[in-house]
Amino acid sequence: MFEAIWRAVREIPAGKVATYGSVARAAGYPGAARQVVWALRATSGLPWHRVVAAGGRIALPAASGMEQRMRLEFEGVRFSGTRVCMSQHEFKFPARKSNKTKAPTKRRRQEPRTRG
Repeated sequence: MFEAIWRAVREIPAGKVATYGSVARAAGYPGAARQVVWALRATSGLPWHRVVAAGGRIALPAASGMEQRMRLEFEGVRFSGTRVCMSQHEFKFPARKSNKTKAPTKRRRQEPRTRG
């Protein structure tokens, strides 16, 4: 799972951002936004600052949040108050299939038809 998340984060170009949820979907794990946080914490060398909370909000506290904002501003990302201007800077991942597989459905055995 983490490898897929890391690949998705590497796709985000400079000057663009993606939400934790969109990274999870792009990695094939919709609904796994919290796991994106864990994956980013478990490695180094990724452009972690390009991943923000829903609505463009920086979710990191204090100095870490300020560092994220400064890194994004250095890349040309604009803010409206405390949020990234998502209309200008949101990165849209190409559509992909989910890694989650559905359980196969059981087919009901049909009873032979009788003529009456």
